[in-house]
Amino acid sequence: MKLGVFTVLFSNKSFTDMLDYVKEAGLHAVEIGTGNYPGSAHCNLDELLESKEKRERYLKEVASRGLMISAFSCHGNPLSPDQKFAKQSHETFVKTIQLAEMMEVPVVNCFSGVSGDHEKAKYPNWPVAPWPNEYNDILKWQWEEKLIPYWKEWGKFAQDHNVKIGLELHGGFLVHSPYTMLKLREETCEAVGANLDPSHLWWQGIDPVAAIKILGKEKAIHHFHAKDTYIDPDNVNMYGLTDMQPYGNVQTRSWTFRSVGCGHSLQEWSDMMSALRTYGYDYVVSIEHEDPLMSIEEGFKRAVSNLKQVLIEDQPTNMWWG
Repeated sequence: MKLGVFTVLFSNKSFTDMLDYVKEAGLHAVEIGTGNYPGSAHCNLDELLESKEKRERYLKEVASRGLMISAFSCHGNPLSPDQKFAKQSHETFVKTIQLAEMMEVPVVNCFSGVSGDHEKAKYPNWPVAPWPNEYNDILKWQWEEKLIPYWKEWGKFAQDHNVKIGLELHGGFLVHSPYTMLKLREETCEAVGANLDPSHLWWQGIDPVAAIKILGKEKAIHHFHAKDTYIDPDNVNMYGLTDMQPYGNVQTRSWTFRSVGCGHSLQEWSDMMSALRTYGYDYVVSIEHEDPLMSIEEGFKRAVSNLKQVLIEDQPTNMWWG
């Protein structure tokens, strides 16, 4: 496996300064935002799509530092009732797939999306309980009329362009768990897989090691984010895990995103790395920083230091002892 970083946290740096910083930190890969929620500080989609010369220069800057691009990321909501944002999300996704093929970037990360509860809805609706029965009716409509048709078409589009899709299993979107991931994959194609981020699994009560086993058996893990979550049991008793407080309310929130090793032990992170290798994922572990208690620099360095202790980099030797 290789250690990388989602470079959106270095959006204040120029492209080349960001690459220098990543190289100096001893990493091997960068995951680059192309628009929508992550922004596009280090990737001008239209310019790169239009110019082979600019694409070659861009890739040369990456390769000359001994780095690779693990994924392009364009997290948005193509199913949003906000037609303007849905259109933007979709168009950015399509362009990102096209650019990924041209630049031989194997994965595009994004969200599955979540629609409203009917055609004339104004806002997204994420059902989280089967009763009252209306919630189940909404969920069925969302999957059958919005989610499956969209990803049947655009999953095939990605597959035809030799690109894998990494859907981040994120609360608030229709694909947010191993079950919903595999359900959509079964209804679409194998190009549709997971960008597995354990931080979002922990706050849903899902064991990331178990999720890796479930998805790894189906070869459904296309990318991996390294971000931790601290669960505060006292606050869970007050607010539950579906805590709607702002992320800044760290003292009272049920859970808070943390840098790697600040929410769960390195033993648990080591178990995840072993499970990834055991179940067939031998690609990039990409650091994502959203820790409200640490600066970007400190949170990033903490994640790098901790992950270097548990990452499995070399290929295994023959079992000479067996």
